[in-house]
Amino acid sequence: MSKQPARYAIYFAPDPDSALWRFGSAVLGYDGVTGEDVPDIVPEGFEIPDWRLLTADPRAYGFHATIKAPFRLAQDQTEEDLVGALQAFADSRTPFVLPKLEVAIVGAREGEGAFVALVEPKPSPALAELEAAALEAFEPFRAPLTDKEFARRLPETLTTRQRDYLNRYGYPFVLEDFRFHLTLTGRVQEDEVEAVHASLEALYKQHVGNESVRVDALAVYHQEKGAGRFRVLARAPFRG
Repeated sequence: MSKQPARYAIYFAPDPDSALWRFGSAVLGYDGVTGEDVPDIVPEGFEIPDWRLLTADPRAYGFHATIKAPFRLAQDQTEEDLVGALQAFADSRTPFVLPKLEVAIVGAREGEGAFVALVEPKPSPALAELEAAALEAFEPFRAPLTDKEFARRLPETLTTRQRDYLNRYGYPFVLEDFRFHLTLTGRVQEDEVEAVHASLEALYKQHVGNESVRVDALAVYHQEKGAGRFRVLARAPFRG
């Protein structure tokens, strides 16, 4: 069986010195800057092994909000090219502050449960503009989807517009379908999701409180060949 090829992604990652980064990393049990496991923050009613199973999927990607979803690098591009392009892109961007984030239940499916994530109380125009600009700016670095990668996105479950986006950008949830979120769990069973949501909401207030979220940088995350965890390769501050 062939190994997963190396992949890259453009993510918003909170400042590594912020309470938000420490909270998100501890909920997942992994720091995407250092590449090391960190002591877990575990909601009431869970043992650490059970919680780590529930956070296994998001842990693999590191704490982040997707701006451009993971992609293989195009054949005519290099890692150095991508990092340089991110730095050039960031040089022209102006920092902005998001409204206070909320712990929310997202992606609910009957019989399958839902995820818990940090989201905006309402969509931010500045964030939508950032996502749209980055989507186009880094498209030349993305290799086309393989048939297997395309099928993994379950195109039969998507709207016509989302399928068009999947064909155009390799990811269906962009532009009008973009929703900023920092994932805190994998899919939680229906009978547990309300309790997990309430517990993480309390923990967020305890560890982060009313700290504002400043969007002042983007990061390239890298997943080495072999399907290891994503890790911050470079972080580019906005200098506009």
